[in-house]
Amino acid sequence: MLSSQQLADFEREGYLVVEDALDRAVIDALYEEYGALLDGLYAGWESEGRVLPGAGLDFWGKLSAAYAAGCDWFQPMDISLPGGEIAPDTPMHFGPAAFAMITHPPLLDIVESLIGPEITSNPIQHIRIKPPQVEVRADETRAHVSLTDWHQDQGVTLPEADRTEMITVWLAITDVDADCAPLQVIPRRHRSGLVEHCGWVQTGIPQKLIPVEEAIPLPCRAGSAVIFHPLTPHASLPNRSDRFRWSFDIRYNRTGQPTGRSHFPSFVARSRRDPASVLTDWREWRAMWEAARARLSGQPHIPIHRWDTSSPVCA
Repeated sequence: MLSSQQLADFEREGYLVVEDALDRAVIDALYEEYGALLDGLYAGWESEGRVLPGAGLDFWGKLSAAYAAGCDWFQPMDISLPGGEIAPDTPMHFGPAAFAMITHPPLLDIVESLIGPEITSNPIQHIRIKPPQVEVRADETRAHVSLTDWHQDQGVTLPEADRTEMITVWLAITDVDADCAPLQVIPRRHRSGLVEHCGWVQTGIPQKLIPVEEAIPLPCRAGSAVIFHPLTPHASLPNRSDRFRWSFDIRYNRTGQPTGRSHFPSFVARSRRDPASVLTDWREWRAMWEAARARLSGQPHIPIHRWDTSSPVCA
């Protein structure tokens, strides 16, 4: 659980960095799970002649070689369906190590300190594996791979969740120093309410609407969690290092309240009131997303945010 001082800091600043939110065993399991996933993907690309033989390449080497060859590992590794069109075979990943991360008891203790003991795992969640910026293609716009524009997390949900008690938990899987694409945040701005966003390729806040000169970077060690109020403006800096930066961006909300992306599945991660409602089997989690993919494929696109570019501030 968070201390009274940590709770006061979060209330005042709109964010909190908590070290050792994930045990090393959780991180090691993620490396094993995603390493096996990448090995399978790479073998397929190799058989198609899209990449050079991967013998001797480690996890990071295969990521780098695949990205340079134009092979997409992001969506096959992501713990979500895309915000755009969905096909019956759209790849995604829901495995036991990822589920164990989201339901990690010490992490849920932190969440309980902030929103109470009735906790739903919100479906707005992504893996983020960012290559060194020098390797990123000029046409790469995905926030999960390149830098992330300024935004508030309430701004990238639908209005149905504006009154939902929700927090974002950003989890560092690798060490994140000042050069390795740390998050940056504008403290205390969560008290100013929702700022207008623009529906560019990345949904973001025009910099003229927020005091970006007040931004501070948040370097942290692997296993740390950065907790955000949904109205705290944040972004990421470019990855100026020579190594990948790996994190997960997950959210939790109070059970029974709108998630802001109701066409994607959520689940009860903790309940003191009704323990039987808690999802404990990762296979059920995967099946929920597979059912959502089947239901949504071929259907009209459902927007995932409220903004367009018609406002004068977007010019």
